[in-house]
Amino acid sequence: MTPVTAAPGAPDVQGAARTALLLLADGRFPAGGHAHSGGAEAAVADGRIRDAATLADFCRGRLHTTGLVAAALAAAATFGLDPLALDDAADARTPSPALRATSRKLGRQLLRAARAVWPAPALDRLAAARPRGAHQPVVLGLTARAAGLSPADAAQLAAYESVSGPATAAVRLLSLDPFHAAAVLARLAPDVDAVAAEAARTASLAVAEGPGALPAGSAPLLDLGAEEHAGWPVRLFAS
Repeated sequence: MTPVTAAPGAPDVQGAARTALLLLADGRFPAGGHAHSGGAEAAVADGRIRDAATLADFCRGRLHTTGLVAAALAAAATFGLDPLALDDAADARTPSPALRATSRKLGRQLLRAARAVWPAPALDRLAAARPRGAHQPVVLGLTARAAGLSPADAAQLAAYESVSGPATAAVRLLSLDPFHAAAVLARLAPDVDAVAAEAARTASLAVAEGPGALPAGSAPLLDLGAEEHAGWPVRLFAS
């Protein structure tokens, strides 16, 4: 079968979406994530992350709890659910005040970047309604929608972010071999894909049933670590 290609001079919409997906997943995208460890700094201090094996355990636990929640919220926002209702749902699913503040700070930075790169009325409305920042997964979902991505893409991005941030931070915190950190992420790929698929599925249910259908998994050690970390006088990462 002859592959279908765009007419000469016509915009390649699918190609643009693939590039947007790569851009949003790139740690160099100016969304502020490089300054945050995703709980890894507190876990290193507590001895829960010591090497590549314990980093993998930490990332897997984060992925299947808060990572799943974030991925579902992002997918739901891409489906077109009310972002303010989703923002309230994210608040209810984030018991730690420190983590709520971090999520809103990251959301505000991502929204600034998204409005510059993919201008959209929905992003402007969210910025006006939440001037101090909406939760990052909600902003990520709206950004994905503005960039022409699907809910499944948004879920994949959020799921990947939940493990890539701690893995990158561990390289700096432990002087971990970057090759070993990359290997951890590669071995987690099937888990990331499964969590993203589950998140997209529950987000599709939320279209009919509302945000209450979204997962609400928790990770108490992350909450406790975030509160402890917020009180440190000296730290390498903001969270």
